[in-house]
Amino acid sequence: MTRGDVSALTVFRGRAGDHNERGMRGARLLGEELARRTGSGSVSIGQSRPALNASWETELAAALPELRRLARRYEEVLRAGSVPVTAMNRCAVGLATLPVVARHRPDACVVWLDAHPDLNTPGTSGSGYLGGMVLAGATGMWDSGLGADLSADNIVLGGARDIDPAEQRMLDEGLVRSVPVGADLPERLRSAVAGRPVHFHLDCDVLEPGILSTDYPVPGGMTLEQLRAVSEVLAEHELVGIELGEFEGGRSAEENAAAGAPELVGAVEPLLRVLDGR
Repeated sequence: MTRGDVSALTVFRGRAGDHNERGMRGARLLGEELARRTGSGSVSIGQSRPALNASWETELAAALPELRRLARRYEEVLRAGSVPVTAMNRCAVGLATLPVVARHRPDACVVWLDAHPDLNTPGTSGSGYLGGMVLAGATGMWDSGLGADLSADNIVLGGARDIDPAEQRMLDEGLVRSVPVGADLPERLRSAVAGRPVHFHLDCDVLEPGILSTDYPVPGGMTLEQLRAVSEVLAEHELVGIELGEFEGGRSAEENAAAGAPELVGAVEPLLRVLDGR
């Protein structure tokens, strides 16, 4: 699963602007499934705690210690020549990972599959939700305290459809490339990536509501079959990292069994096969 000599699988369950604890439970389930599929050990950062449901400033302050631990973990994995594979609770965790990836691999394209562009800043966000500011923070549109090394030219959005006015202006101006859901999504992503190395990030709300449990379901999403087709296309490229987030677990064994972790990991298995050399 790794190209270097450091175990690359990480499970992040710390606070990251959560509205509930289901994403923390979901990260654990995904980590277990990834470990089972790959035969890899994992490193865990953070633990499930009650959600704060507070302002973005309060959420960020609470998350920073563990996000910084994750950033150091990415530094270690990438310095070792390994490919980080991370199960995370919320997309806000990308505030810690993306700047590190960009510093080590400024040539890499971040393929961000998400129902939302996450290009808001504290000044443009109507909700103040930390997760909606990830790409804006990683590119320096606001200061998260975690780095701003990612170039907007190296972002390709896939499946975004719940878009705020300020985000839409950026897309209209071509500051960030966006590829909508559709039958031609895999081919359009191949064209947008243009042969670059790929760091892959998946928010489960990019999928059609009802396939998996997510915090922000948005109609008009992808199917698992379409996600696998996208994974097949991206597996043609050099992989720099894989992140899976916004997957929610339940409180009981029955709820967790029905949550769909095996189906989700199965849909991205083409990427895991590349890392395994199969």
